[in-house]
Amino acid sequence: MKRTLLIVDDDLSILKLLNFILSKDYDIIVKNNGIEAFSWLEDGHMPELIMSDLQMPYFDGQSFVKNVKISGFYRDIPVILLSAAHDLDEQVSKMPFKVDAYIHKPFKPEQLKSAINQVLKVYESSNS
Repeated sequence: MKRTLLIVDDDLSILKLLNFILSKDYDIIVKNNGIEAFSWLEDGHMPELIMSDLQMPYFDGQSFVKNVKISGFYRDIPVILLSAAHDLDEQVSKMPFKVDAYIHKPFKPEQLKSAINQVLKVYESSNS
């Protein structure tokens, strides 16, 4: 059975690209913003990993991930942030919560797959 990845991004082309790159190996759930994604989680779904854009309208990536990490139900789900922000390293270092990885856009598919595999391995080893 494939693992489920929740991908949150307001850019349809990025969602299509990520789905194309990852759907062979994972069940992909795509949401357009943090509100949709958090609602999906609250409906009882539990992905193995969340990948979220940092800059989105309505409920941005930082707010979405903060709410995931302070939640008793979802805080252990590993998170990878995606962003085109030139100061992504600095933004991540100032966040009041931990993310498992972050990737600058544009990214190489191999880089993305490698980050996902690494994060899932760390998550599995810490929960076994």
